[in-house]
Amino acid sequence: MEFDKDLAARQEARRLAKEAEAAQRQLAQMSQAQLDAIAEGIAQAFSQAAPTLAEMAVRETGFGNVEDKITKNRFASEKVAEAVRDMKTVGILREVPEKKLWEVGVPVGVIAAIVPSTNPTSTVCYKAMIALKAGNAIVFSPHPKAITCTLKAAQIVAEAAERAGAPRGSVACLTIPALAGCQELMAAAEVRLILATGGPGMVKAAYSSGKPAIGVGAGNGPAYIHHSADVAKAMACILRSKTFDNGTVCASEQSIIVEKGMAEKVRAEGQRQGFYFMNSQEAGLLAKLLFRPTGALNPEIVGKSADILAQKAGFSVPHGTKVLVAREQEAGPTRPYSMEKLCPVLAFFVMDSEEAVLEKCMEVLKHEGSGHTFAIHAEDEQVIRRFGLKIPVSRFLVNTPAALGGIGATTGLFPALTLGCGAVGGSSSSNNISPLDLINIRRVAWGKEETQSKKVTVNADLVELVTQKIMERLGS
Repeated sequence: MEFDKDLAARQEARRLAKEAEAAQRQLAQMSQAQLDAIAEGIAQAFSQAAPTLAEMAVRETGFGNVEDKITKNRFASEKVAEAVRDMKTVGILREVPEKKLWEVGVPVGVIAAIVPSTNPTSTVCYKAMIALKAGNAIVFSPHPKAITCTLKAAQIVAEAAERAGAPRGSVACLTIPALAGCQELMAAAEVRLILATGGPGMVKAAYSSGKPAIGVGAGNGPAYIHHSADVAKAMACILRSKTFDNGTVCASEQSIIVEKGMAEKVRAEGQRQGFYFMNSQEAGLLAKLLFRPTGALNPEIVGKSADILAQKAGFSVPHGTKVLVAREQEAGPTRPYSMEKLCPVLAFFVMDSEEAVLEKCMEVLKHEGSGHTFAIHAEDEQVIRRFGLKIPVSRFLVNTPAALGGIGATTGLFPALTLGCGAVGGSSSSNNISPLDLINIRRVAWGKEETQSKKVTVNADLVELVTQKIMERLGS
């Protein structure tokens, strides 16, 4: 009998959703201390497995590099554990005596989690930790190009959670790489929330499922280097960001924007640090490689290093080249460098004034990336304030590598691998998604006491008339 892959995938999705629901009923009865212990257990086990999982991910997907994927795995375990350690998520979260009000944390239930191929192992740890910390069960849907490493990551997380006290089925992962299985999981009656990280199509499917969903839009963040910036530090930040895991973090910079008077200074410093500014012919060759005729990003270039990209495009670059840069002035569907490029490639915009820079940043983000991330390098607080009040993003980063600052590694933002883009970016949240996004708040409120005495309204003219009559009688 011929194996029906889609049918098997749907059956598996239904089974795992039912098992997760049963497990979640038990998680919902656990104390904060018990849930904390589960989150800690996951973090410790995953951190130990970070190198092995990083090697598996690079070998299977071909994206990024092992060293930075180890860093991502440890970020998703150690850094997230540190951030959630003292966070209250269940039981009474807050009492407001003056309002006679309690706020109680309530888990949302079973979560369906979509895992991207760019972060196929770290996303599993991060999402499992924030889900179980909040008393939820979670079922993962892996990307077909990363199923082996994602399954291994989910196995490590599930076993660690169970050792720490979680019921079996609290963490699960689809094993059959079929769209039918993912669709069945999202539609399952037991699933209460979808946590989607992936391409635009997958995120759209999550929001179209009829279930509450937290999804993220495309990143396409510009980086403005203001004339008050330390240019060497600014370029070092951008270099660190664009080369981190070969540019696969959606918060990483996608363009550098400067005023005309800064162009040569930025270019010279960039060349010194390993940025290669392509000529028009080279930029044209690379543009054909970056995107398919349909306008979709070519998956073959995702997470590849600068020298490999140049080689694939058909030109050579100096030894030590780390980032490829193309001159650009416009944004739109016919301008490939104005879009998100998940590799170490940048657009370079040179504008006539600060006002023109602001307008260009808005234009780029309107085309793609609204609500996501913007970076500015400046010491002038006035320009930071001006741009901070205008740029339509959820993460406005100052003097930091955008890839690392956006996820909360080098800033005070919550450490997260799912970055909400807000309503302007088509997302239900503008947060770096945390356990607090995965609970509901039950409010216990007492009635207020009402004053029983009635107020008497006295007419001044009437008082005067009565007084006069009384005086007349007394006089008679």
